[in-house]
Amino acid sequence: MSSFKRLLHHPTGLVGLLIVVVMVAVVVIGPHVIGYGPEDMDFMAMLAPPSLAHPFGTDSFGRDVLSRVLQGAQVSLVISAGSILLAAALGSAIGIMSGYWGGWVDSVLMRLMDLLFAFPSFILAMLLMVLFGFSTANLVAAIALVYLPIFARITRNNTGLIREEPFVQAARLMGRYPLAIMVSDILPNILAPILVQASVGVAFAIILEAGLSFIGLGVQPPTPSLGGIMADGREYFSRAPWVLTMSGVAISIALLGINLLGDGLRDLTDPKLRERA
Repeated sequence: MSSFKRLLHHPTGLVGLLIVVVMVAVVVIGPHVIGYGPEDMDFMAMLAPPSLAHPFGTDSFGRDVLSRVLQGAQVSLVISAGSILLAAALGSAIGIMSGYWGGWVDSVLMRLMDLLFAFPSFILAMLLMVLFGFSTANLVAAIALVYLPIFARITRNNTGLIREEPFVQAARLMGRYPLAIMVSDILPNILAPILVQASVGVAFAIILEAGLSFIGLGVQPPTPSLGGIMADGREYFSRAPWVLTMSGVAISIALLGINLLGDGLRDLTDPKLRERA
């Protein structure tokens, strides 16, 4: 049975997959269906409660909260997925080289990763944003740098476990270049834990991006973001709780779906748990 078919028969993974698929579909299609843009203002309906015209209500500028939440979720998913893909690519390359070569290469690369691990993730991301500026590209780079050592450690440890396997030794005896061995022999055999960590990483990246935007260091106005919407709603929460609440619910649903999908992938790739799935 293929991995995808096993996932479809795994209750937790299936629920997570369905939530993620529906969430992505709504985020992509929703902004084109709603009759309001995220920046359209209606000064006759400022802080209007949820209604048929505005299912999530409006904010202090009369902007439709549903439209802004969908656009903000789209921005958040793109930034989070992009940063994790970048972290996974660079971190996996560093980890495979470190685990394959060992010796001083391993020592130098892992000490650099330890240096990044020494900083709390949110503090490191804040520092990078302050140093390099508040652009979307810098936000993606900052989040990627936070999660870079995690992927490096995972790939390094798994590479160390299989570099002495017979098929790797056979490839060396055949005179294959080390880069070819790393890419075609080692990487496919350690891809499962990388994918599991990537799914979990996206969830944490969403939280990190929302936190940075909430304090004004992430996505900058007028581009909507879930953290920015929550920051705006905090100022008038007692009068219009739906602004902060709806954006918070969107983040919670995204985290629930991604975490359930990650749990399912973990169970299906862990040999000790695979038989139970």
